[in-house]
Amino acid sequence: MNRLSPEMIQSYAGQRRKMVEDQLVARGVKDLRVLEAMSRVPRHLFSQESLQHRAYGDTPLPIGENQTLSQPYIVGAMTEALGLKGEERVLEIGTGSGYQTAIVAELARQVFTIERLNNLSRKAQKILEGLSYMNIVFKMFDGTYGWPDQAPFDAILITASAKEIPESLIKQLGEGGRLVAPTGDTDNQKLVVLTKNGSRVNRRELGDCKFVPLIGKYGWPAVT
Repeated sequence: MNRLSPEMIQSYAGQRRKMVEDQLVARGVKDLRVLEAMSRVPRHLFSQESLQHRAYGDTPLPIGENQTLSQPYIVGAMTEALGLKGEERVLEIGTGSGYQTAIVAELARQVFTIERLNNLSRKAQKILEGLSYMNIVFKMFDGTYGWPDQAPFDAILITASAKEIPESLIKQLGEGGRLVAPTGDTDNQKLVVLTKNGSRVNRRELGDCKFVPLIGKYGWPAVT
């Protein structure tokens, strides 16, 4: 494992603090653990090298394979909605760049992350191992199946949008657990939080959003 240098990690520290104040705190993200995690994690390292100077801007960024690195506020809002305290086992559907994975790994006991695209999964794993995260388990597969042999999970985070949240994933949520995901079609999406209470699943909306489609057996078909 090749650890990343302290200089690479500490670059853009001022921009990172400004991002947290201007984009998260100013828009209502209050969880101090989330704010501190996003102040620590070097977002620029998860961006394409040519776009690192834009990593802390208020915008999503392309990462290749028609996928994106979500804008900082969305990452903060989704993470806060998980309500992590530090002892949770979390399932993430869509590793992508690995940035959201890192934020959750700062806040939970263990993260199980699934990515269907081989190149993205390998790149994210290399960066996350270079940052010395030891509590992340990686898998390359169709994320709409979830990870049944590791279920139940205390929290589930889906980083791509399906018309409806796959029942296969809801079933893997533990009692009292929270699932955060975007839902809707390509033009109209809502960020939602599901909470499991016995046989009931409560749902609340956080607001509008825009995500790439969740591709898989229980999501959207792949475009060929």
